[in-house]
Amino acid sequence: MKLQQHTLIIIISLLTFLSCNSQTEKPEEEHNDSHHNNGGWVVSENEMLYKNRKHESERMHFKLVNSKYQNEEYVFDDVLEDIKQLSDARYKALAPMILEQDIATLQDYVAASKFTYEELTLFYLKRMFIYETNPSTSLHSIISINQNVVAQAREKDKNKNLKNNAIFGMPILLKDNIDTKEMKTTAGAFVLKDNQPTENATIVDNIIANGGLIIGKANLSEWAYYFCEGCPLGYSAIGGQTLNPYGRGIFETGGSSAGSGVATTANYAVAAVGSETSGSIISPSSQNSVVGLKPTTGALSGEGIVPISHTLDTAGPIAKNVADAAILYWAMKNNPNMDAQKTTKTTAPKDIRLGVFKTLLDDPTYSKAIEKLKVKGVQVIEIDPEQISLPGFLTLLNIEMRDDLPKYLKSRASQNISEKNMQDVMTTNRIDSVQRMPYGQGLFEGIIADKTTQDEFIKIKETLLKNGNDYFEGPMKKHNLDAIATINNYHSGYAAVGMRPCLAIPMGVQENGEPKAMTLITDSNTEGYLLQIGKTIEKILKGRVAPREY
Repeated sequence: MKLQQHTLIIIISLLTFLSCNSQTEKPEEEHNDSHHNNGGWVVSENEMLYKNRKHESERMHFKLVNSKYQNEEYVFDDVLEDIKQLSDARYKALAPMILEQDIATLQDYVAASKFTYEELTLFYLKRMFIYETNPSTSLHSIISINQNVVAQAREKDKNKNLKNNAIFGMPILLKDNIDTKEMKTTAGAFVLKDNQPTENATIVDNIIANGGLIIGKANLSEWAYYFCEGCPLGYSAIGGQTLNPYGRGIFETGGSSAGSGVATTANYAVAAVGSETSGSIISPSSQNSVVGLKPTTGALSGEGIVPISHTLDTAGPIAKNVADAAILYWAMKNNPNMDAQKTTKTTAPKDIRLGVFKTLLDDPTYSKAIEKLKVKGVQVIEIDPEQISLPGFLTLLNIEMRDDLPKYLKSRASQNISEKNMQDVMTTNRIDSVQRMPYGQGLFEGIIADKTTQDEFIKIKETLLKNGNDYFEGPMKKHNLDAIATINNYHSGYAAVGMRPCLAIPMGVQENGEPKAMTLITDSNTEGYLLQIGKTIEKILKGRVAPREY
């Protein structure tokens, strides 16, 4: 009887919790939509909030899941009529030709008239609509859609003879801290919810010049995860909480390019563009079984990207395979001859000298992947780098974001954005802290409080660059290594300050179903060489696993 009473109390408590929390503020723009108004989104959210209160990771204790400023259903309003053009039967027929296919295969299908660029675009739009407007499957990975993308795809079909790049006609998603003229750039923040740039970021112009299609914007960790302390990865006020398709609310999405990684693995686009200061491309790529390239800072233009640190920030591609990541990278760079000597260098598997961390060999996924490489002739050298600290790393981010963000707000943001510096942003957020900053803005507060002098800052930057380089340079020179292999974003901080490119390649999924990646790190400005090594490693590992439910 006591057990029955205890169970009844739990049930009553749960129902009370759900009823007490069943009210949510409607998006600012009122919509008369019965599905939203009947609480479908609300109940789904509260079930997850209740469940995640007991998650072993405090960072997964969500305070909210759904955006308070937009509803996924309305993100697609401007393309609903376009989506209707693709019948359910045609969608199903296209699925095996599009899902998990690489760019080369998609281009072959278009050339063989199996489908058009327009149909390819409509397929992705319909797929996003199906999953993202359903409360039980939404990943909250999309912030906005390019309302002109279908017409633009139709133009690609009419002008196939102008194709001069493999990216031609391929729908690409952008992280929503990258400027486009056709969509707002919010960085996930309330203060930028109406930020409509008048110019594209340079990398976006390059993608378009090479024939690529910008299909939409992906959610992200707000302000590229340099905003709140200890908050969930993939959360933003505008986009809500991005969820991992391998376990919604169970596994972290990685950040800050959470939406770019999640949307790519869910086959919402051919590929996506992310950005990284330290780990923000590598982390979500690792968590979502996709390939992510973090280039050397400066290899790609940073013009038109909401900044943290001009010293470390870089955009980069996220794709389902290395070949597609390379295609997108070179399209973003728009100067494929710059790394010609590195790009043309070929390395057979038996010639690759790969450094692996002794301290990581206890990880079963990593050690199993290393054994696969050994069998195929990769020379594996165990390394144990000297323990080197990165003093002042956060200070570097503090000082540069404090200086760089106002420059963006002044030169790139819409005139209707009244906030001109970090103090302004923080003041606006405090007006409604529950919705605009539910996890606080602790890192912003730390930026304002940082009193580092200019002389101290210069020394910090010099020390970080030296230490980051020394960490890798020692073992690479000693053992004549082509690359060093780590796990996920374990060593992203060292690679960031050491100005070294990283390439995350799926190793498979762990016993619990969570993906894990091998991340390759090479010398500065060797992206072409790194991608070639990556193709060899990828072919051996065959680690990409698509999410079962998507």
